[in-house]
Amino acid sequence: MCGIWALFGSDECLSVQCLSAMKIAHRGPDAFRFENVNGFTNCCFGFHRLAVVDQLYGMQPIRVKKFPYLWLCYNGEIYNFKQLQKQFGFEFQTLVDGEVILHLYNRGGIEQTASMLDGVFAFILLDTANRKVFLARDTYGVRPLFKVLTDDGFLGVCSEAKGLINLKHSTSLCPKVEPFLPGHYEVLDLKPSGKVASVELVKFHSYKDEPLHVACDTVETLPSGFDLETVKSNIRILFENAVRKRLMAHRRIGCLLSGGLDSSLVAAVLLKLMKEININYPLQTFAIGMENSPDLLAARKVAAHIGSEHHEVIFNSEEGIQAIEEVIFSLETYDITTIRASIGMYLVSKYIRKKTDSVVIFSGEGSDELTQGYIYFHKAPSPEEAAEESERLLKELYLFDVLRADRTTAAHGLELRVPFLDHRFTSYYLSLPAELRIPKNGIEKYLLRQSFEDTNLLPKEILWRPKEAFSDGIASVKKSWFSILQDYIDQQVQYHFFFSFFFSCLSHLGVLDMAAKGRQLTCLVGRINLGITVI
Repeated sequence: MCGIWALFGSDECLSVQCLSAMKIAHRGPDAFRFENVNGFTNCCFGFHRLAVVDQLYGMQPIRVKKFPYLWLCYNGEIYNFKQLQKQFGFEFQTLVDGEVILHLYNRGGIEQTASMLDGVFAFILLDTANRKVFLARDTYGVRPLFKVLTDDGFLGVCSEAKGLINLKHSTSLCPKVEPFLPGHYEVLDLKPSGKVASVELVKFHSYKDEPLHVACDTVETLPSGFDLETVKSNIRILFENAVRKRLMAHRRIGCLLSGGLDSSLVAAVLLKLMKEININYPLQTFAIGMENSPDLLAARKVAAHIGSEHHEVIFNSEEGIQAIEEVIFSLETYDITTIRASIGMYLVSKYIRKKTDSVVIFSGEGSDELTQGYIYFHKAPSPEEAAEESERLLKELYLFDVLRADRTTAAHGLELRVPFLDHRFTSYYLSLPAELRIPKNGIEKYLLRQSFEDTNLLPKEILWRPKEAFSDGIASVKKSWFSILQDYIDQQVQYHFFFSFFFSCLSHLGVLDMAAKGRQLTCLVGRINLGITVI
């Protein structure tokens, strides 16, 4: 996990523009670099590094002697870089997984490059020899990417929108900052002036399609057919493989654990595989909640069953409310559910950073969307319509749950890994007949639970624990987190409108100076509560 930033065709001094890149410094607390592009004085890259792989030679932009005309700035992990190196005979100059992007591009162009990467990524690739700029983002948008492109060809790219919103440019209009679409790459021509022109935006992978990189996967060819035992076995094999490939790290691995099915499965399989490859430290698991909340109690059971080094973060309503503004700033969204669900994840990430040495953090994001885990799936009119809804949710993940998981962890310099969104695992699960994937016997995610029923990975009561929203599970049984927030917001809104009315009356009475100062105070209160009142 890192922070990437780049400008092409800037009309303003780059030393001034670079200040914007410092707004994403939290994404890479270990080191940073700014570098101008040779021959293009108005183009530059910025990079904030979290050193997870190859701590000696991992600074960016990556450039290697074999391809002096290529510049790469990327955020992510390429899990199959060693397999690709072996298959194509690439000679690496570093141990950095992202170096494979340069070799793939040189071998087969941008289409093959994006399609053959098994991992999560967002990258900017510059080819000065052919005067091309390429942007690309992984299938589900697990790694974020934003861009701004003006009519006159000024391009800004960044891991978070906050690194682009105050860029200086000669145009009078404020250019629009937009998220780059997951599963796409874009080709842009680089002009001698350093400005760019978009040539094409291409979708290189659909989550329903088996990815091209399966050809060099470490998992054997799976048995075909849709009989239940074959399907369950394939699900176990692919999920375990999804966790295994994500063990690639030179920093300590930890796991978020809510005590729900998804995070519990991740933690159980993760610990099992860590033992198999003799990782010489215990797995740290992390749960958060208010005193005696359902998640804390369930997570304790899981941690005791699997034998992890368990940490609990207990917070009260006041601490949660105080974090709201920081959370909204980190998320860059006013989506109601996302904000509410992010507060717990933000606070537990803060604890991990301050109190432990775990940096690579596993989590269960993506399972609810993939395996039809939300309660309303019980009411789907048909299996086919349930499947369509599942696919819609996966398509929009980058705007909601994946956004939440990335920003709340990245805000504290942690790297998130989400095995449920593994390309091969998801494409297989979505290829199954729709009637196999629907809730059964009043239980959501029935097929996933069935697949691990006889493994003893989890206590039975956890494997079959009903779905509970993260923001509900962290609250005490006495009062829900939703209710706590709603009561607070109602008070703030009443307070805001009282002051507005009060100072309006002063104005009408002729107390103008006092009213003017009052309006300033009211506006300040309004700005503070802008993010709060939408929750």
